[in-house]
Amino acid sequence: MREAVATASAPEAIGPYSQAIRAGSLLFVSGQVPIDPATGQIVEGDIAAQTHRVFRNISEILKAGGASLDHVVRTTVFLADMNDFAAMNEVYGGYFTAPAPARATVQVSRLPKDARIEIDAIALVE
Repeated sequence: MREAVATASAPEAIGPYSQAIRAGSLLFVSGQVPIDPATGQIVEGDIAAQTHRVFRNISEILKAGGASLDHVVRTTVFLADMNDFAAMNEVYGGYFTAPAPARATVQVSRLPKDARIEIDAIALVE
């Protein structure tokens, strides 16, 4: 059984997908780019600012699905420029307690709305 999870506190999906899907005890959060849900625009600033916005969006979606960052077991980070890795990683590390979730980080040629970062997540929901 799949159940869509949505919140107005995070950006609306910009395509034919859900903000998240709950399937049993797992919550699959779709990739989030640094869109401010109040304006619908990519936030200004460096990779740190964009990473913080992405985590605020993910946190709101997790909350709507009955979870938090403490429940995340897996993430994928997509970077437009791997030179942003160290700065992203510093911000990323501040959002998780040990043990940190499993993660993959890849560089991609382009992200939606020309964002510099996108992160998706899988969380265990109790």
